[in-house]
Amino acid sequence: MTKIAISAAETSGDLIGSTLVQALKTQDSNLQIEGLCGDKMQQAGCQKRWDMSLVNVMGFTEVLKKLPSLLKLRAEIVSYFSDQRPDVFIGVDAPDFNFIIEKKLKKQGVKTIHFVSPSVWAWRQSRVNKIKQSTDLLLCLFPFEVNFYKQCGQRAVFVGHPLAEKLSPRKNHISTKQILLMPGSRSGEVKRLLPELLAAAVIMSKQDADLTFHLALANEELLDWVIELVGDQQLEISVDEAHIRMQSADLVLVASGTAALELALVGVPMVVVYKLSAMSYFIASRLIKSKYISLPNVIADKALVPELIQDDANAQNIASQAMNILSSDQNELIAEFSNIHQRLSLNASEEAARLVLEFINE
Repeated sequence: MTKIAISAAETSGDLIGSTLVQALKTQDSNLQIEGLCGDKMQQAGCQKRWDMSLVNVMGFTEVLKKLPSLLKLRAEIVSYFSDQRPDVFIGVDAPDFNFIIEKKLKKQGVKTIHFVSPSVWAWRQSRVNKIKQSTDLLLCLFPFEVNFYKQCGQRAVFVGHPLAEKLSPRKNHISTKQILLMPGSRSGEVKRLLPELLAAAVIMSKQDADLTFHLALANEELLDWVIELVGDQQLEISVDEAHIRMQSADLVLVASGTAALELALVGVPMVVVYKLSAMSYFIASRLIKSKYISLPNVIADKALVPELIQDDANAQNIASQAMNILSSDQNELIAEFSNIHQRLSLNASEEAARLVLEFINE
């Protein structure tokens, strides 16, 4: 029996990884797939040996707090798969966590694949050397990434983006006056961003009383804290319903990350916001080389959507940008989003699964 080891350490990785697991199972129902994953990958057919929640953190200082437990978990994963000898190990995103696992297993003769390129084109380009030491094959979600890797001598293939299979541009949207708040999936970013998003909603309500607001949480981790924070403010709260809720929204206030790409693929206008801890931002701001932080802007290589970062991500600025979007024609933006969907829609999961099985048999 062919054995595939897999590691996805973030909510976005669990979503992308689930489409890969499903495609692999479709192409070969006898595959044994196990590793570190979340509920979506487990539902797709991956045996959950470790739960993704053990790793799901972001930011330099945030990672430091959990470093002992992260190191212990990583060592446990390496030890387990060193004994099990899978036919391939697939790291899904989370490069800082997965590359070391890949490197150690690769040294032992285990074939390694990394699915989702880290943003080396944007910052910390020296990571290419680590990638080459860790990963036999890189499966890229964006076309511009492959040329970068080829210049560095790393084997890489553009497979398209799995989310472009799951999400498609909505048609003939009629204004609903609904505003969706998506503050992210990690507890740190939610705690930093949500107070500003809620305050922005108050400002927007005063400017247009017909607006309604909905808060989409990625999970229940902070639900009690969120309910207390919201208090008697008029808005609905849901958990794990973002893809449903974004379909009817006129606008989304969203944390930078995969969610911004999801909105672009559906064709929903947005304001992208992001805050790190002060120390994390101090470090990151000196390493980033990209002009943009949000994927729609990076892919288009122009400012399609507003980005409000760190101190600029305050309630007044968020509300101002949001009301400006709501009061202006968005047809050109929607056309740009449709173009992004076309560029990324290549049946990514099927292609990635085919390449994985082909690579195992090389």
